[in-house]
Amino acid sequence: MGLNISKVVDQIVKEKGLKKEDLIDAIEAAVLSAAKKVYGDSLSLEAQYNPDIDEVEIFQFKVVTDQVTDPHTQILLHEARQSLDPNCQIGDELGAKLDASRLGRIAAQSAKQTIIQKVKDAERDAVYDEFISRKFEVISGFVHRFERRDIVVNLGKADGILREKEQIPGETFRRGDRIQVYILDVTKSLRTPQIELSRTHPRFLVKLFEIEVPEVAEGTVEIVVVAREPGVRAKIAVRSHDTGIDPVGTCVGVKGARVQNIIQELRGERLDIIPWSEDTVKFVCNALSPARVTKVIVDNDARSMDVVVPNDQLSLAIGRKGQNVRLVAKLTGWRIDVRSEETEKAASSVDINPLFSIDCLDHSLAERLYDAGYKSVEALAGAKADDLVGFEDVDEDLAQKIISRASSMVNDT
Repeated sequence: MGLNISKVVDQIVKEKGLKKEDLIDAIEAAVLSAAKKVYGDSLSLEAQYNPDIDEVEIFQFKVVTDQVTDPHTQILLHEARQSLDPNCQIGDELGAKLDASRLGRIAAQSAKQTIIQKVKDAERDAVYDEFISRKFEVISGFVHRFERRDIVVNLGKADGILREKEQIPGETFRRGDRIQVYILDVTKSLRTPQIELSRTHPRFLVKLFEIEVPEVAEGTVEIVVVAREPGVRAKIAVRSHDTGIDPVGTCVGVKGARVQNIIQELRGERLDIIPWSEDTVKFVCNALSPARVTKVIVDNDARSMDVVVPNDQLSLAIGRKGQNVRLVAKLTGWRIDVRSEETEKAASSVDINPLFSIDCLDHSLAERLYDAGYKSVEALAGAKADDLVGFEDVDEDLAQKIISRASSMVNDT
């Protein structure tokens, strides 16, 4: 065939870093494809690389039978015993080596092209395997080129795409700049793998802390949850699995060295590192720091909190354009309403829903009943159980309990 197989294989293995076994499989497949073009698809052919002679041998297989209906795939018993195996039996499948020189120059060229394609496929799969194993990690690369507002990043063996929506607002790069990116996704394609990158994903921030803070990488300090508005501000909640380690101080580092490295990478994005707490109220107060909280009103059913802060700290708690309280809501999963002590005092002086005084009513149900026309405890005391059962979460027992309690309060007065 005019191919020095061992030399070609060794060269590709050295240059491309591919597995020798994969290349041999590709070459065998290529030669088999060429052989079928010469000998026809109707034959049962097999290609096997013989390292002793550095050639791919072609074998034609036939089934031993006592009656031949297809001479391409069958052979009579007596013929098989004479030409192939004197001990064969009916049903055996025997292979005979064919003359590979019949493949000719055109077939050899076809085989070479198939080899080239197989090598490209193997190389593409190797690149895919490498990057899929690094999915959700941070990797360094170089800005290669720009496609409109997207950035193509050279990652070494492949290019990744950092789309505009995954870029930190306001940051700019020039061709050749070194850049750290988070591997968001890796998918196969006909050419090279498609590698989607991000610098805005919350996990990008987590991975940067793993790089800068050994205790986070080791798991001694855990980043429990992250809330982020890329390029502006982020909050991370941390806890320690070692009572002797302060999680916040560990992440900040001596003189803020660790966190400053991350802030620099994020182009000045402000970072708040707060201690995690299982107590939701305490956690919300921690998250609103440095603003000082003086009162918290919790509605567990609605997963909301009314947070009261000193008058002079209202803007600090809310943050610029509501950013701070918005991040706290993202971080905790609760709806947070922040107001000043002055506003709270004014609201308390206004007539409030009188049904709030009925201890077996939560605020949410009291508001629904008030809106429905029960404007006083007396009105509720005169209601019928059937009237109340129509409200959400109110069954016969609760309805009777509410009416009974309202009646008792009226009689007490």
